[in-house]
Amino acid sequence: MSSNPLVDRFARRITYLRLSVTDRCDLRCAYCMPERMEFLPRAEVLTLEELHRVALAFIDRGVRKIRLTGGEPLVRRDMIELVRALGRQLGQGLDELTLTTNGTRLADFADDLAAAGVRRINVSLDTLDRTTFAKLAHRDMLPQVLEGIAAARAAGLQVKINTVALKGVNEAEIASLVAWAHGQGHDLTLIEVMPLGEVEGDRFDHYLPLDGVRRELEARWTLTPSAARSGGPARYVDVAETGGQLGFITPLTGNFCEGCNRVRVTATGQLFMCLGGEGRVDLRAALRSADPDGAVAEAFARAMGEKPEKHSFVIDRPGAAPALARHMSMTGG
Repeated sequence: MSSNPLVDRFARRITYLRLSVTDRCDLRCAYCMPERMEFLPRAEVLTLEELHRVALAFIDRGVRKIRLTGGEPLVRRDMIELVRALGRQLGQGLDELTLTTNGTRLADFADDLAAAGVRRINVSLDTLDRTTFAKLAHRDMLPQVLEGIAAARAAGLQVKINTVALKGVNEAEIASLVAWAHGQGHDLTLIEVMPLGEVEGDRFDHYLPLDGVRRELEARWTLTPSAARSGGPARYVDVAETGGQLGFITPLTGNFCEGCNRVRVTATGQLFMCLGGEGRVDLRAALRSADPDGAVAEAFARAMGEKPEKHSFVIDRPGAAPALARHMSMTGG
């Protein structure tokens, strides 16, 4: 491990990098982006070599876990080559390489991911109803997602399902989603909708606080707090009746920032110190400078000095503007 780890001004050690390989996605989930989303020009996106160099720089400074994100990471051509290259760092400073995917292309890549050293993945899935899925994602691709999850399991990958809780959309389906996931051998994490970027609807209409969801689930099942941690913000409970684990990510009802160990790098090389903040440093410019090693080190130092204590997400009234103008797909999921 590096003798000069990344530590922010609140004495939090950064050990987890979420690295976006693209802002593009083959779905248009209503809470994430508008149907007519304008994606970045390809010329602005880091090359695979540059993404690899960024990852190595973080590993050298003590990052032990890397999650590849998007957009949808598996839509990027040749992305599996980056996975293979980073997989060679496992046991050489890197403890875990994983990714978050919508699952639509997972059937094509599950075996390659496992062979490269990936052991677990997150799959975003908000409903098991095909009609609801098509309406929410603006694409009728639920069968492909389920096929991808099955392929991942067959390849030996541990799958965790990520579900955004949405009032009036999948609210009545949450318990059955949990039961299905646990029955398939997958853990599931519920996530409150985040106010990032303009979308076509009003997020207030679909905001479902997870404290209320948890109370409803506790009336159905026995939930026991778990000490398990995945390296991210989720807090887990064990569900006695299903035998599975259930996570809660609560950016609105339960701020979890005090132990933040994460930073995000966008596909354009912008290092965001907080998902809920505007602060960033430009790693792309650093990489392409005359002294990339020195410029990257300087960018890291600036980022650690500017990482905020916490975010300030709120969805408190109809028609409220998003907390930030950028969409989740631009930052990295």
